[in-house]
Amino acid sequence: MLASGLLANYCTELHDDQAHKVDKHLHHLQLSDETLMDVSIRFRREMDKGLCRDTNPTAAVKMLPTFVRSTPDGTEQGEFLALDLGGSNFRVLLVKVMAGGKQKVEMENQIYPIPEHLMRGSGSELFDHIADCLANFLEKLGIKDKKLPLGFTFSFPCQQTKLDESVLVSWTKGFRISGVEGQDVVSLLRKSVKKRGDFDVDIMAVINDTVGAMMTCGYDDHHCEIGLIVGTGTNACYMEQMRNLDLLDGDEGRMCVNTEWGAFGDDGALEDLRTDIDREIDAGSLNPGKQLFEKMISGMYMGELVRLILVRMAKERLLFQGKTTAELLTTGSFSTSYIYDIENDKDKEGLTSAEKVLRGLGLDPSVEDCIATQRVCQIVSTRAAHLCAATLVAVLRQIRDNKAAEKLRTTIGVDGSVYKNHPEFSRRLHKMVRRLVPDCDVRFLRSEVGSGKGAAMVTAVAYRLAAQHAERQSILDTLRLNREQLLEVKKRMSEEMERGLSKQTYVQATVKMLPTYVRSTPDGTEHGDFLALDLGGSNFRVLLVRVRSGKRQNVDMHHKIYNIPQETMQGTGEELFSHLAYCISDFLEYMGMRGASLPLGFTFSFPCHQSKLDQGILLNWTKGFKASGCVGQDVVTLLKDAVCRRGDFELNFVAVVNDTVGTMMTCGYEDPKCEVGLIVGTGTNVCYMEEMQNIEVLDGDDGRMCINMEWGAFGDNGEVDDFLTEFDRIVDDCSNNPGKQRYEKMISGMYLGEIVRNVLIDFTAKGLLFRGKLSERLKTRGIFETKFLSQIESDRLAMRQVRSILQHLGLTSSTCDDSVLVKEVCSVVARRAAQLCGAGLAAVVDKIRQNRNLQQLSITVGVDGTLYKTHPHFSSIMQETLQDLAPQCKVTFQKSEDGSGKGAALITAVAWRIKSGGQH
Repeated sequence: MLASGLLANYCTELHDDQAHKVDKHLHHLQLSDETLMDVSIRFRREMDKGLCRDTNPTAAVKMLPTFVRSTPDGTEQGEFLALDLGGSNFRVLLVKVMAGGKQKVEMENQIYPIPEHLMRGSGSELFDHIADCLANFLEKLGIKDKKLPLGFTFSFPCQQTKLDESVLVSWTKGFRISGVEGQDVVSLLRKSVKKRGDFDVDIMAVINDTVGAMMTCGYDDHHCEIGLIVGTGTNACYMEQMRNLDLLDGDEGRMCVNTEWGAFGDDGALEDLRTDIDREIDAGSLNPGKQLFEKMISGMYMGELVRLILVRMAKERLLFQGKTTAELLTTGSFSTSYIYDIENDKDKEGLTSAEKVLRGLGLDPSVEDCIATQRVCQIVSTRAAHLCAATLVAVLRQIRDNKAAEKLRTTIGVDGSVYKNHPEFSRRLHKMVRRLVPDCDVRFLRSEVGSGKGAAMVTAVAYRLAAQHAERQSILDTLRLNREQLLEVKKRMSEEMERGLSKQTYVQATVKMLPTYVRSTPDGTEHGDFLALDLGGSNFRVLLVRVRSGKRQNVDMHHKIYNIPQETMQGTGEELFSHLAYCISDFLEYMGMRGASLPLGFTFSFPCHQSKLDQGILLNWTKGFKASGCVGQDVVTLLKDAVCRRGDFELNFVAVVNDTVGTMMTCGYEDPKCEVGLIVGTGTNVCYMEEMQNIEVLDGDDGRMCINMEWGAFGDNGEVDDFLTEFDRIVDDCSNNPGKQRYEKMISGMYLGEIVRNVLIDFTAKGLLFRGKLSERLKTRGIFETKFLSQIESDRLAMRQVRSILQHLGLTSSTCDDSVLVKEVCSVVARRAAQLCGAGLAAVVDKIRQNRNLQQLSITVGVDGTLYKTHPHFSSIMQETLQDLAPQCKVTFQKSEDGSGKGAALITAVAWRIKSGGQH
């Protein structure tokens, strides 16, 4: 107890007076909020230097990649061993992780000392000792014959190249063992285990204590993405976006970065804040000039800082009546744990402790001396807490900016003797963090069982990730096609084309190979005014097209778009065509052309049988249309009847075409070599110029005619059954037309989003995605639009934008890892679509080449459709596949800019030219 006489002299005025005296003397150790904010900004700059490939070699803050890619999600399970080496003791643990709703961890552990001589000996002696202790532990538990996965917490600065490979950069914390720096510690441990030969372990991961704290707390709180240690040393780690990690390839997902922030200031960044006392401590340390930030904060130095200040104040006659003792002058005599006792606020217990400590150092303190010593301790530990808060705030801001979040909600897993044992440190740290970043909602979680459990958790997560990865890949492999399969698709498509052209087999053929009666592509002499109608989806376009010939051939267009309501698409044929007639009437009125009778081309993008250019018998509706009374009817007649019923204008029908032919004609106007049309949008189709002699269903052998393949129906007789996955079958079963348009359902925009959605549902049901939690919205058919595939796969799109798409789908708690997986699913599904499309196209261009008996064919394909135009990789994958499967064809692709409406007008113009010229 404080001598009662001393305590009797204690009063508040005396306390304030003494505290004021010390404050004045140590004013440079007290940092304002402004200074701390500045330290935070400096540290953020240092982080950037460490992350950047060019500046990392000279950066003080190394920002080391740990290869820990994910925090626990609660589904981990199994038995794991852990080793924890970071000080003069090391622990061996057996950790049993249970999942299945219970989510609990059972641990057995044993602490083994590291004798002093080993801390200064050779590397092989140290690792042999560790292997001996591990054998002893396994024997005690009777599990020496099991080969268990092991995680190794090795709390010294290391350069990692893999999760299970870690090269020691330098020893710290008083270790000085020869032959380990520059070596992989896992190899050294494996060597020692092998040397014994009586047990084996599977070393899966090396981490440091900071990562261990984050992973331990991450098991209990899934928001935990920062680890902080304030103990003998200090450090922090956090989950960083891969795209910011310049040192590694790959920019998807996250990885834990070990900042090694103890070295902040080693390049002079903190010189203006370091005091004479800091310099004195550094000069007397084992590693002068290194770990300067750590020396202002951590438990290894805090007691020594206080001792040096007390010595100075005594020498300046501010304490102990100017007297010092041999004990007070001895380095290390003022232990950091003394500070914990002296700062205890309960009932003057702190002052009692101060007196006890000072007497222990051979001093005879007055009450003033005890008050002053307590104040010195407060100032030193407060500075440590506040500096720690400043750097932590830089990390929080980095995470917040990565997520582009207005407000960040996160958890910090903390460990270390200073944080846990100092009575006020944690409170001061929390308070300052909240003051400096009021826009972050931060929870601090104490890591109770330290980094050993963390090493087991990292191993458990690595184990889970490997198993889940294998399971996901085996599912995605069903959606991946190899070259043999694609050649088979090409071969079967060629066979179906022949069947569709042959008189004997065309009735049974799935690829209908419909003659379009379009006999020629534009030659540039077309001219005149033409009307065009374009119906192929939920919009209907009416166009006036002015074609000019001569040197400056050009096409001038005016158009208006009309919406077709869902009920009209699925009502009666009469309602549908009356609606179209109303739209045409409105357009003519709008253009002031009520009385004119212009030649008209009608783009009607549904499978039709034609027996002449101005007639089209609808074979079946696609793309969600279901209007009754149309199938088997001539659509020109249906529209003419609707126009007659109105009676307010007349039409001069010349041609019915579909969008594919329209696309070929539009591009053909620009490039005479364009003889193939391709659509990859809501649906997919191809047309091309075929030799008349091969079109057996028509008379006449001269010249060519455009064939509308209607290739979307390829596979309706089982031609693609062996490439279908369970996901294709689900999408087909739930569609408007089960069993029909099988090829189209694997390629086109109407279905890809659905395939992806079904894969995501399957992954989630198997616990491989979204932590096994399915959102109601994702169960909704059609909610995952194909445009999301294009957006998600856009290379410029950061993962956080992928997350915002997932949030739109009700997946509000999706993680960064989830985003990476969703992107992979989108990529696999889109790649297959592009490859299938390329394989089909290879069959088409090879047929044209063979028709013409050419060694090499040079040809242009006109392309239209939202999927082709907006998906970032579809066109390149399709072209790559085509080139591989049809190497003798040099194919150029031209995007059709004005689409099928202009094409209909050009067909009408070509037909008009041929008719007017009296040509056949």
